[in-house]
Amino acid sequence: MRLNAHQPMKITRSVRNQLFAQGSIAVLLLALVALLSWVAREYRVETDITANARNTLTQATQDALKVFTGPVNITAYAVAKDGGGNDIHKLIREKMRPWQRVKPDIALTLVDPRDDPKRANAAGLRSPNELVIEHQGRSEHLPLPELNEQNLVNALTRLARTGNAVVYWLDGHGERKLDGTANHDFGEFGRQLQMRGYKTASLNLSIAQEVPRQTTLLMIASPQADLQENEVAKIRQYVEAGGNLLWLIDPEPLRGLEPIAEFLGLVLTPGTVVDPSIKPRSGPPTLAVASNYARHPITGQFRLNTLFPGSRQIGSAESREREGWRATPLIEVAQQGWVETGSLDGKPTFDKKTDFQGPINIATAFERMAGDKQQRVVVAGNGSFLANAFLGNGGNLQLGVSMMSWLTGDDKLISVPARPAADVQMKLDQITLYLIAFTFLLVLPLAFAVTGVVVWWRRRKAY
Repeated sequence: MRLNAHQPMKITRSVRNQLFAQGSIAVLLLALVALLSWVAREYRVETDITANARNTLTQATQDALKVFTGPVNITAYAVAKDGGGNDIHKLIREKMRPWQRVKPDIALTLVDPRDDPKRANAAGLRSPNELVIEHQGRSEHLPLPELNEQNLVNALTRLARTGNAVVYWLDGHGERKLDGTANHDFGEFGRQLQMRGYKTASLNLSIAQEVPRQTTLLMIASPQADLQENEVAKIRQYVEAGGNLLWLIDPEPLRGLEPIAEFLGLVLTPGTVVDPSIKPRSGPPTLAVASNYARHPITGQFRLNTLFPGSRQIGSAESREREGWRATPLIEVAQQGWVETGSLDGKPTFDKKTDFQGPINIATAFERMAGDKQQRVVVAGNGSFLANAFLGNGGNLQLGVSMMSWLTGDDKLISVPARPAADVQMKLDQITLYLIAFTFLLVLPLAFAVTGVVVWWRRRKAY
């Protein structure tokens, strides 16, 4: 039987139900798509699958942003697209997104200097592509190529400081210098401090009448010559008045600073820490690695190993506790070692009659109320861990910055360690490279060609 094409289709109840069901499904699908679109716009879920989580802020940075009060305005002056067609503005937005998730009041403004040259000139740019970060009337400039977690948190740290922290280091007696370039000096550490907003300067008390009043922190680092009595008197006057102090003592004589040690109630045993489990390439085993830290603002969240070459034991007298001082041992080393009081020549061995069994505390934090302000002092039995030759080992830099932050009253401002981008490069051997080339240049094109021929042949047979 041949159907008439012009004969109207008879709509039965079954057909009507099918049409209604199809229409309902279409409406539901449209509603579902609209709902998903709204959810995607209002809520964002992201997962960082990079090998070292380099697209996620470290927990330390997140904690710092949570205590960073007030809005932050970031204006990025950069071309919208570079010569290669890359969307620079999109790249900046993606880099700032993790920051805005943690601190929503970070406002980002993108300006193409070519479209608004007057605004770019008024901003005082120092490089073609640059970020201007503003907070409570203060600003910092950060070149776009240097935009990373470490540099941005340093800029925010500088803006967050309520005042200018001035750090003086004692000079004139062969001390380690914060601007020195020798291996034993602290030049790199001083540069890191300046990047974080500290002002550093030397202080020669044989010339200066007193420790300057604007001093936030005085640092004494391993003098090699004896101080004069009047110099020691000026330091003691500063400490007695409530001045903050960082004193780094190597296994050497105190060079006339005994009155300061007496005032603080230090107990300094003779000798050098020996750790036989750490075998150096040459010389005695005087290298100590620290992994045990006290519960203290300096070391409470510290989880990195630190390296101390040539240390001495630091103790404190219990009588000072009754005089208002609170002492906290900070760092333990040489769990299986000891303090060697004899010669370090040859292979030192433990002598229970003269040596002191480990573990050994090599740093202590002191604090007390001096009048209406809190005084803070850290004494470490090692100066080399901040030296240019050792600063890059383990967490030495972060530990040093944490000490400085606590001593200057900025213990909420932390040092964020730079993380290696473990997944930036792939190292492939020659065989793997050949296999990849063979697959993409021969196997896949051949497979596509065979598939095309098969599809063509089947369609031809079908007709």
